[in-house]
Amino acid sequence: MSIDFSQKKGFICDMDGVIYHGNQILPGAAEFIEWLTNEKKEYLFLTNNSNLTPRELHQKLKRMGLDVGEEHFYTSALATAHFLKRQKPNCSVFAIGEAGLLNALYDAGITMNDVNPDYVVVGEGRTYSLDTLTQAVNLVEGGAKLIGTNADTTANTEDGIYPACGAIISPIEIATGKKAYFCGKPNPLMMRTGIKLLGCHSSEAVVIGDNMDTDIIAGTESGIDTVMVLTGVSTADTPQLYAYQPTEVLNGVGDIVNHHSVQDSFMFLNM
Repeated sequence: MSIDFSQKKGFICDMDGVIYHGNQILPGAAEFIEWLTNEKKEYLFLTNNSNLTPRELHQKLKRMGLDVGEEHFYTSALATAHFLKRQKPNCSVFAIGEAGLLNALYDAGITMNDVNPDYVVVGEGRTYSLDTLTQAVNLVEGGAKLIGTNADTTANTEDGIYPACGAIISPIEIATGKKAYFCGKPNPLMMRTGIKLLGCHSSEAVVIGDNMDTDIIAGTESGIDTVMVLTGVSTADTPQLYAYQPTEVLNGVGDIVNHHSVQDSFMFLNM
C-alpha cells in the first residue's frame, strides 16, 4: 500500500537511524524537515533516548545544521514523567539517569527519594554503578515499583553500540524477580500522547522509523500508518520476520519529499 503523504497532517518520526546516525545527518533529512515546514505539517520527533532534554536535542540538531524548535521533541523521559504524574501525582522516585530524565521528573512535580520512594525509575546514563544498582534492588525489594524509560537493550553510536535502558535495568529485574514497566516505545501510550500533541486523529498521521520492534509495532498497535526506512537497523528483508508489516518501506525520509514531488509532477502533466 502506498501512503499519500500530502494528505497526512501529522508526522511522528524517530531520530537515530532516521534523521541522523551518531553526529551525522542522514541523506534527505534536511530536505524532509524543510518539506514538513513548507507544507505546514505538524511533526514530532519521538525518541527512546532519555538522556537529553528537548533543548539539548534542539542544540544537537542545530550543530548538524538543522534548526528544529524544542516543541518538536518528545522523549521516553517525558513519557515516563507523564505516566507517573497520571498514576500518582506528587509521587517520589529513586532515579538512575541523566539530565533528560531528571529534568522531566522535576518538571512533572515528582521528587527524589532514596529512602522510601514510590518508584525506582531507570533510564540510560553514566551514573549507573554497583552502588546505585544495589540501592535500587533494595528499594524495589522494599516495595518500590520498577519503571524503565524504554526497553531498548542497545543504542547505536558512531563508535559501536552501548547498553541502553533494557540492559541496564535487567540486573534489577533478575535480582528482585520483579518485571519493569516501560513507558517508551513500543508502549502505545507514548504514541497516543504524540498524536494528542500533534492535534490530529490517528488516521491523519504517519509514523516513520527504522525499527520494527519499536516504531513500527507502536504505530501499528495505535492504528497509525507506518513507514520503515532503511537508513537504520532494518533492511528490506527485515519485515519478513514479523507477523505485522509496515504500511510502506522507503530507502530514507528523502523519499517522502521525492514521492510528493513525483505526485505533483504527475498532476501537472495531467492537467
